[in-house]
Amino acid sequence: MILSFVSTSEAESLLAGSSLVAALAYGAMVLRPESALGQRTALWVVAFVAQLLALAIDIAGLGLDTAGARFGFAPALSMTVWLICGVYMVESRFVPLPGVSRVLAGVAAAVVVLAWAFPGESRPQAGSPWAPLHWVLGLASYGLFGVAVLHAALLNRAERQMRLQRGQNTLAMGMPLLRLERLTFQFVTAGVVVLSLAIALGWWFTPHWRWDHKTLLSVLGWLVLCGLLAGRRMFGWRGRRATRWLYFGAALLLLSYVGTRFVLEVVLQRPYGA
Repeated sequence: MILSFVSTSEAESLLAGSSLVAALAYGAMVLRPESALGQRTALWVVAFVAQLLALAIDIAGLGLDTAGARFGFAPALSMTVWLICGVYMVESRFVPLPGVSRVLAGVAAAVVVLAWAFPGESRPQAGSPWAPLHWVLGLASYGLFGVAVLHAALLNRAERQMRLQRGQNTLAMGMPLLRLERLTFQFVTAGVVVLSLAIALGWWFTPHWRWDHKTLLSVLGWLVLCGLLAGRRMFGWRGRRATRWLYFGAALLLLSYVGTRFVLEVVLQRPYGA
């Protein structure tokens, strides 16, 4: 909801300031990956909170003339990476994940700057009271699948290391393969459940449901990921076959909203609802 006492210039300054702090903190982690644990933790917290503030300012539409939300491909991408960072911050306290911090911080810095440059379009009203929940569930599923993809990438790297080390089960990264694989599919399962709820809400409760590119790609991604879970349960899929299905399904979901909105907002420059 808009805060009417915040002017457009003040909102832009708040968005720019919080985005700059987040980008600088993430960038510091990229440039100094070997800094002390306390410094890294402080940088993660500062970046994480600043990115959340930037997302809140942007999505709430502070400074807009009409009440409503503001959203687009870049804030969706930023929120997805923000959710992944949150899971990483918790998980890294219990399991060492070397090499992840620098890559994830670099990606986070890039999406923060992208969301700053493309803050999205105003959404004056939701067509249904269930629409906000539909959006929240969709973004939550993006985050869960993003975390699953991160674990799948670690799993593939771990398997390569295992082949090089000739059968060692516990790797230098500190996480056994079976545990890493189990975490990957737990996040996939959670993502499928949340995405199923989001699609169901979109189908039953929003009046603007139509079979456009976004909807078609979302359903195709959901089918691929459901097929992955079914294949694992019935045929014991694992390893590269499983991760390829995960990558393909996640790519379809990424294209479904982020990809289609990028084309509409940046390439074709069409307004929301066009």
